[in-house]
Amino acid sequence: MSLMNTYPSPAVTFVRGEGSRLYDTEGKSYLDFLSGLAVTSLGHAHPAVADALCDQARTLLHVSNLYGTTIGPEVAATLDRLVGDGESLDGRVFFCNSGAEANECAFKLARRWAGPGRHVVVSAYGSFHGRSLATLHATGQPEKHEPFQPLPDGFRHVAWDDAAALEKAASGEEVAAVILEAVQGEGGVNPASPEYFTAVRRICDERGLLFIVDEVQTGLGRTGRWFGFQHFDVQPDVVTMAKALGNGVPIGACWARDEVAAAFRPGDHATTFGGQPLATSAARAVLQVMQDEDVPRRARAAGDRLRKGLEALPAVAEVRGLGLLLAARLSEEDAREAASAALTAGLVVNPVSPTALRFAPSLLVTDDEIDEALGIVSEVLA
Repeated sequence: MSLMNTYPSPAVTFVRGEGSRLYDTEGKSYLDFLSGLAVTSLGHAHPAVADALCDQARTLLHVSNLYGTTIGPEVAATLDRLVGDGESLDGRVFFCNSGAEANECAFKLARRWAGPGRHVVVSAYGSFHGRSLATLHATGQPEKHEPFQPLPDGFRHVAWDDAAALEKAASGEEVAAVILEAVQGEGGVNPASPEYFTAVRRICDERGLLFIVDEVQTGLGRTGRWFGFQHFDVQPDVVTMAKALGNGVPIGACWARDEVAAAFRPGDHATTFGGQPLATSAARAVLQVMQDEDVPRRARAAGDRLRKGLEALPAVAEVRGLGLLLAARLSEEDAREAASAALTAGLVVNPVSPTALRFAPSLLVTDDEIDEALGIVSEVLA
């Protein structure tokens, strides 16, 4: 094989997708309840996104950010309004190609905003913020750090959902920002408590720190609100996003309050491909469909149905998460073996931890598809 050995050999190769269905090289159908790790939130091959890509590919693909294009500012304005839960916040957006790049932008912005000598970012154990060297160190999973030491300086980790620990770690003149996920996705689908986010906002206000919320996996309707932090009635200073924004087309974004974003000067940060017309045309179509379909409402209703169905299974000890980002903790079964058996039975989920299966179907998933998935899970766990 000509690919680098960064993933295990795939158990199946997919060649086509439509809605919540995937098809492999043998023509077998699978129900997709992972959505490419919470990416294809409108399902596979959504016609509005496909049409937008085709039209844009025939119009203008790329000119670099040395020149203006028309679509990026429109998408940025929409994201600003959604971060404000329907109200424009007059924030600013930097477009990039991935969640890791969005978080890299946030870290550089925090250093530029805070000034010389203030560079430390506090994050939580169990978090996941990316695979670049800086975002890897921000990630609160030390076992992932060891092969790549020394990592860039400037990151501290504290216990998840522990405001007292965070307040202690955020002391000192060298601290610039705190970064947290509204729900720790790769850490096992662990939601923050409202009290925790309220306390973190207070700590950041008292100490003059930026509160960065990583919404790469949780953003754009998946949790039942446009952004996960909106469940907690706080307003961050910086919000990062990616995954669902392009429905499979690589695009990320870093939103910041205007007075924070103003810390960047021309030349401080850049990207060759970020915000190019093909990606932003996909994002524009995605956001339009999401608003037309009211995907936060759909995620709440579908998530409630999926949660209740999972909780009714004898082999499931606990269901955690928000909206359509859920994890089912298994009583006894090994999650890796259960996910493999589910794949054989025609259902795509993944073992987000040794004891838990992650469910992140399309936000347009139907009740019949949820019931079908629950039937497969029930058979597998039995």
